[in-house]
Amino acid sequence: MKRPDGRKIDETRELEAKVGIFSKADGSAMFRIGKTTAIAGVYGPTNMYPRWLEDPEKAVLKCYYDMYSFSVPERKRPGPDRRSIELSRVIKYALMPAIVLKEYPRSAIKVFVSITQADAGTRCACISAAAMALADAGIVMKDMVSSVAAGLVNGEPVVDLSKEEEDIEGTTDIPIAYMPRLQKITLLQLDGKINPKHFREAIKLGIEGCKKIYDVQKRALKEKYATDSIGIDGE
Repeated sequence: MKRPDGRKIDETRELEAKVGIFSKADGSAMFRIGKTTAIAGVYGPTNMYPRWLEDPEKAVLKCYYDMYSFSVPERKRPGPDRRSIELSRVIKYALMPAIVLKEYPRSAIKVFVSITQADAGTRCACISAAAMALADAGIVMKDMVSSVAAGLVNGEPVVDLSKEEEDIEGTTDIPIAYMPRLQKITLLQLDGKINPKHFREAIKLGIEGCKKIYDVQKRALKEKYATDSIGIDGE
């Protein structure tokens, strides 16, 4: 199969990652896949407000997703909308299995993620950026979380769908988030139709794509800290 941009079915777009991009945040990161760029900032652990929402046994994770107005050709109205609220929850639940929240009782960990340029795979880019920002903040984690979209394009399973591929009629999109060391999926969504055989093939491609992203994430963290620990338990 020849993809519109010439990639192989198991080939992601170009990857780039950096950590420590904001001096005022406790942790921050940038992650780029193709032309899609996400930035993330982490604040905390900090006091929980209002106090009646605090959990005496663990931290409360709060995630906030936004897309800059200039990130897409059609100007987006500033501020939260239904989609940003939904994706805030998606990002939160993809990250939660990796964070040792019991280390921070009665506190809040706040994650802010934004898309500065969008060209498919925005939620996945945000998850990858947010995981790096959490590690940069020193939050105790069981593993890194890496994320990419697999799917079905023109009847063929592929990894990392481009915007052009998303727009092809009959395309199926499968966002995946994965903890590579623990070999556990933390997010699996499906938009479209796919048979069981192609679904299994797409998942395998997605997991391999996440492993490639994981290598880029680790490299970015090592460049700043020159160590494997980075707050990830067991690394």
